[in-house]
Amino acid sequence: MLRKTSLGSLGLVVGGILTVVGFVAYFTDNPTLNLAGFFYGIPVLLGGFALKAAELKPAPIEPPTSTEVLQLRDKQATETQHQIRKDVTRYRYGQDAHLDTALEHLGLGPTDDDRPVLTHLREINIDGDYALVLSFYSPFIDFETWQGKQEKMEKFFGPGVRVNAIDIDQSNNLVDVEIISDSSKVPVEAG
Repeated sequence: MLRKTSLGSLGLVVGGILTVVGFVAYFTDNPTLNLAGFFYGIPVLLGGFALKAAELKPAPIEPPTSTEVLQLRDKQATETQHQIRKDVTRYRYGQDAHLDTALEHLGLGPTDDDRPVLTHLREINIDGDYALVLSFYSPFIDFETWQGKQEKMEKFFGPGVRVNAIDIDQSNNLVDVEIISDSSKVPVEAG
């Protein structure tokens, strides 16, 4: 629940309410509420503004994941796939873009201005294997560079996955990265 809640918005609401209570208490000559409203309300309000300014919104899952794929995810998804999905679908603070350090490590984000932007993600079934698909808007990194990094991405996101870069729409600079759980490498649970 807290992952889907903007702490900046929460700080603005709570800080705003406390500050208004402080002002009302000041004008109604209630010094206790006045002090509490100002001493807590204004700092929380300012903190809310600061968090809102540094906020990175969650990447949407489009389309929503089907029940079949959810069951496949429970059986096959690797820890890395789970971690990526959880990280990019929650509010982040103090980051410019989702997966910025991963893209930089992979050589796909040489500068902040050239870094691809994660637009959304989806979870699908590819030939009976769970796949987490990351969709990027990549105007400065050409598709050949993405293809050249597939092996490096497999090592980075692995073990137990294979990675495909797919040119979705070259004219609009859209690239999908499929991180596919390799069911032949997933350990079978002892029963």
